This record gives sequence, C-alpha cells and structure tokens, in this order.
Amino acid sequence: MRAATEVLAGHVTSLDDRRMREPSLLPGWSRAHVVTHLARNADGLVNLLTWARTGVEHPIYASDADREADIEEGAGRLAQVLHEDLLASSERFAVACERLSDSQWSASVTARNPVPFPASAIPGLRLFELWTHLVDLDVGFGFEDIPADLLEVATTSAVARHLNRPEGPSVHLRVIFPDGEERVWDLVGGGGTVHEVTGEAAEVIGWLTGRRDGSTLRGEVPDLPAWG
Repeated sequence: MRAATEVLAGHVTSLDDRRMREPSLLPGWSRAHVVTHLARNADGLVNLLTWARTGVEHPIYASDADREADIEEGAGRLAQVLHEDLLASSERFAVACERLSDSQWSASVTARNPVPFPASAIPGLRLFELWTHLVDLDVGFGFEDIPADLLEVATTSAVARHLNRPEGPSVHLRVIFPDGEERVWDLVGGGGTVHEVTGEAAEVIGWLTGRRDGSTLRGEVPDLPAWG
C-alpha cells in the first residue's frame, strides 16, 4: 500500500494547475476530482479504522450527498493544495493503520454497503482504490502496471463487487495470470444463462471495474452493472 501511494504521489505531484483541470477517464470528473476523491477516501477509511480501534461507530462518510459535495468543492483548489491534501490524508491513513492492535483488526465495520466486514480488509480496499484511480487519472498507469505478485489480490478485489449481485449476469470467470496460473470465480447474478468468460488478469480487472469494454476477453462477455 505504501509503495502504491508513492507511485500515486509521484504522478499527482507532476500535475500542474492546467493538467489538474483536464478530464480524467471518469465521465464528468477532472483529474482534480479524482485526486480529491482519493484524499477524502483516505479520511473516510480513517473513520472506519477509528471505529475498529475504539468500538464507537464512525461512518465512512456523513452521507453520500456530503461525499459528493466535498469532492466537487475540493476539485476547484490549486494543484499545490491538492498535492498537499493527498499526501497529508494518505499519511493520516497510514498512522491510523499503525495504531490498531492485532485484536482490533478483527473488529467488524461497515462502509457505504451495509454488509459488515473485518477491519483487516481496509488496507486492501485502499490499495484497490489507489490502483483503480491511478488508471482513471490517465497519466500512463494501466492495470498492467499492477505488480505481478499482487494481480491476484487486485482481481479478487474487482470480483468482490460483483459477487451475488441480483441485478448482474451470472458469469463463470477464468482469469489467467502472468505466470500462466489460472483461477476461477463464479459470479452468481439474476440471469439464468451462465456466461463463460476467460481473459488476462489486467483485462479482466478493467472489464469488472467498467474501465474497459471486455472486447479483448474470450467467450460471451455480458454487460455488467455499474461499478459505483
């Protein structure tokens, strides 16, 4: 996670005011929106870590409306302020992680989805946010640039959002990793037909996150529900 944060920081600090205002790969969001979202995501996850440490509920965001308003307002700031905000919020998150004891990592919390999960999953959530939004910044980082030894972790994170989604299709997904190893997931959706889909890990992650259309995958590739 620290290594991914350093890669992110390197790209973000190279963006001046003009480049910050340019569109990201996310519709309606500039690069400044993406950077602001990453900063507020770090602070939101600090809330969950505080919940795990203290036992007192701290929601990740006050509300979806507040989350959106914070991103929209923050995106208007100067590039230097955005740089400093991202670095400071990332450090707050790292410090909050270091404060948890072994037993506190087992505490249950919830995020925007009300399904409980252990605090030990929070660093993985942050890591996947970093990778995905590095791609969204359109600064030359692609899913292929995720370290090979972490591609399975990244794929698992991408798959998790689509498991047992009643509005989604059923997919028997075979993922091929750079070393030739394969792993299979079953995404059980609301449709009766089971789609057989096979592809390289980076392409699969792009498809699952809605960043790629799946045209490079093999099989009958269905449309997926929105990622957000």
